[in-house]
Amino acid sequence: MTMALVAKKNAGPTYESIAREINEGVFKPVYFLMGEESFYIDRLADLLVSTALRPEERDFNLITLYGADVVIDSVLDAAKGFPMGAPRLVVLVKEAQNIKDFERLEYYLKQPQASTILVFCYKNGTLDRRKKGIALLGKVGVLFESKRLYDSQLPSFINVYLAAKQKKIEPAALQLLIEYVGADLNRMAAELDKLCLSSSSTASISVASVAAIIGVSKEYNLYELQDALAQKDVLKAYKIEKYFDGNPKEFPLQRTLPTLFRFFSNLMLAYYSMDKTESGIASWVGVSDWQFRKTYAVAMRNYRAEKVMRIVAEIRRTDARSKGVGSASISSGELMKELLSFILH
Repeated sequence: MTMALVAKKNAGPTYESIAREINEGVFKPVYFLMGEESFYIDRLADLLVSTALRPEERDFNLITLYGADVVIDSVLDAAKGFPMGAPRLVVLVKEAQNIKDFERLEYYLKQPQASTILVFCYKNGTLDRRKKGIALLGKVGVLFESKRLYDSQLPSFINVYLAAKQKKIEPAALQLLIEYVGADLNRMAAELDKLCLSSSSTASISVASVAAIIGVSKEYNLYELQDALAQKDVLKAYKIEKYFDGNPKEFPLQRTLPTLFRFFSNLMLAYYSMDKTESGIASWVGVSDWQFRKTYAVAMRNYRAEKVMRIVAEIRRTDARSKGVGSASISSGELMKELLSFILH
């Protein structure tokens, strides 16, 4: 079953269009899947293998290579082989970012093996589209760039993913999930799958379900800390910080600081929206209207723009100090207390 997943807009084919063709049995001779977001790369590679070859055909007709162990010529030699007892041969190249001399693909692309599907999984980077041979990829095969999602796109990703499984999620539960899982789509998909299994008897996923599955306290979490800071609820903010300090594995500073940095950076943007309506500011910041009303509108009443600018700088400084830059050794708990004091006073 094809899942219509939401990806960033980019030049060239989309995840949805490529998956649709594969499911229809329309295969290209070469697929070059590259980019920062490994989720879409892995999904397309898995879909190609499962659709192009039946399970009993894979022992002799699926060749898996690793970029660290091969050179481009050996990959192309494998691609020139023929299938055995199957209509197609699939050559899957993982960790393709470790291969050099991709310009040599040009010779193969001019006359690709008709019975071979050659798949490159090139993660954490992209090829220079201007290089010789690379431009030909998009004409002969598929050149797909998998980009990381913006924070504002995560709700759509989650809702579409769940819709494919006939599930919905409460707004507060969705926000809690985003705050804890972040933009790691592989982890997000795994958590969503677990939530669907645990909520099999209900159509909607609740906050309680999310808290139970991802193993967090419903009361003390990053989502609640963000709300406490937005409201300038000093007592609650320090209670949450104390809980975090007592649970460093679950709430490391390296996880808390990016969340706060993202929130206050978005809050900074809110002050500069040309459209001063709630929906206008929400769109400018890249959050839902509900999220803006619940958190950002409250924070805008409690913080001036100049203060928010200084908070963003202080979070950066705290992050540097946590890595030993410019200060003597200091515990994560003490750093967090100092940061909260700066934010709230």
